[in-house]
Amino acid sequence: MNPDDAFRRYQELQGYVGWSEDAARRVTAVGGLLGPHLPGLVDDFYAEIDRHPDARKVITGGADQVARLKGTLIQWLRELFCGRYDRDYVARRWRVGWRHVEIGLDQVYTNAALSRLRTGLVRTLHERWPGAPADLQATVRALNTLLDLDLAIIEDAYQAEYAARLQRTERLAAIGQVAGGVAHELRNPLNVVKTSVYYLLNARSATPEKRAEHLQRIERHVALADGVITALSSFAKLPVPDQRPFALGPCLQEVLELNAVPENCRVALDCPPSLPPALADADQVRIVFANLVRNAREAMPQGGTLTIAARADGAAVEVAFADTGVGISPEHLAHVMEPLYSTKARGLGLGLAIARSILEKNNGSLRVVSEPGRGTTFTVRLTAG
Repeated sequence: MNPDDAFRRYQELQGYVGWSEDAARRVTAVGGLLGPHLPGLVDDFYAEIDRHPDARKVITGGADQVARLKGTLIQWLRELFCGRYDRDYVARRWRVGWRHVEIGLDQVYTNAALSRLRTGLVRTLHERWPGAPADLQATVRALNTLLDLDLAIIEDAYQAEYAARLQRTERLAAIGQVAGGVAHELRNPLNVVKTSVYYLLNARSATPEKRAEHLQRIERHVALADGVITALSSFAKLPVPDQRPFALGPCLQEVLELNAVPENCRVALDCPPSLPPALADADQVRIVFANLVRNAREAMPQGGTLTIAARADGAAVEVAFADTGVGISPEHLAHVMEPLYSTKARGLGLGLAIARSILEKNNGSLRVVSEPGRGTTFTVRLTAG
């Protein structure tokens, strides 16, 4: 957050807690009273830190660092009584929270530390107060409010910086995961291409048939590599759906014609003519259906039955794709729709992630149930048109 935004946030919080000019004057007025006692409060503060290993572990520079930190904390306390709660004041508070993330100090210790400092300041006020009790109470309230504002800004900075660093870490981890998946999927076809190219360049008496065979291998594996890149591109940039009512029956028939199952598999399609249309992008939903048919086909290498059943369910329509294949084990079932998660020896693990993403963009959903050895059912749910 830039300093201007942080200051606007601080001003908003001031209004929220009822900070006033009178409160500022009261806090400023006791600066001289509390100033001589600040070094003692800071010494107590760091003595307490020394008794807590989790807090002490971030201090790695020994006595010299502690001396610098004490000076910084005394300055921070003195600024409480400066009366200038402006943009620069807020920026310095914000940097405290940022710095705590950088050194790995848990925010809970900041909260506890400020509570200890607060107790010391209020106790000193009570011990040294020269005026009327009513004025003391008003001053203590003002000081507590100011400390609460400081803590709010520090914690806001801590959470913002922690979230930003976590996001960067997750992004790097995701990039690494994607890179590993892509490398794995591209290495095999590239090795095949490399082998065929080597043969074509070095074979001295290659027959036309052999040359044609290797050229076909190159073409086939280039197409395979292109399919990996296309899958990644499709997942990264799905177009905005053009949602219109369409009939599910013809859509399913077309998908089955383009994605034929082997002879040892049987398809049973149950899509009543009375079924209401679905409201979605038909081209995108066709991608989902094709993916589910291919998944079912691959789950039944020894043959079986794929049952596709469509039905109305209130204001929605559902299409269930049930196979009698190998099923999915419980430890894999919760992850099969995650990007780059695959239970297949070959596969980038994007098909079901793309399918779920498409359906979510079309206000639909995808759920799965499975039993190892008995089969799997994926159910697509769409709004009725």
